[in-house]
Amino acid sequence: MNTIVSLLPEFQKAILETFYMLVIGLSVSTVFGAIIGIFLYLWGQEKLLKNKPMHFFVGGLVNIVRSFPFVILMIAAGPVARVVVGTTIGPLAASVPLAIAGTAYFARLVELALLDVSKGAIEAAQSMGASIPRIVFSVLLLEARSSLVLGFTTLSISYLSYSAAAGIIGGGGVGDLAIRYGYYRFQTDIMIATVVGLIVFVQIIQMLGNFLSRRLDKR
Repeated sequence: MNTIVSLLPEFQKAILETFYMLVIGLSVSTVFGAIIGIFLYLWGQEKLLKNKPMHFFVGGLVNIVRSFPFVILMIAAGPVARVVVGTTIGPLAASVPLAIAGTAYFARLVELALLDVSKGAIEAAQSMGASIPRIVFSVLLLEARSSLVLGFTTLSISYLSYSAAAGIIGGGGVGDLAIRYGYYRFQTDIMIATVVGLIVFVQIIQMLGNFLSRRLDKR
């Protein structure tokens, strides 16, 4: 317990670094993942923007990124991080592989959520002369909002585990704290404290996601 108390400043710094990674990574992956997921859906639908080559190519890229174990992706994305942010260590650098992995992951979650939207609602919009953008924003995203919230919740929880793994490459955050003190220095109490903290964060995120999803679900 004394060790944990003495390391409270380190815990505070680690939590802030993890939050920093989550904000940057989630913001980037949510925007780009949503765009890619929407187009994957549209390219796969006969009456919308059916385009098999693009669906196959972009879907293949998404699958390739998703097939990488995150630790390997972090190492492989090192040169990209150096170009984008000028360094390969620290929370900002770790946000680059986080954003890459999250974009691919969320793209599939968005596509799956949109596939659950009733075809009748889309056909009704088309019969009234709605354009593709109107169908996307007024029908697809509106009808799938509950599933999209759950998808974002799943992404956030995955990000939390990914950010913890970022400590392996010096990304900072809670994972780095656990590795430096809990693993290298065999301080089990630090390891337990970080694990408990991550469990609490996950539970809070999941409960908030479930609550918002239920409120938005009008079916």
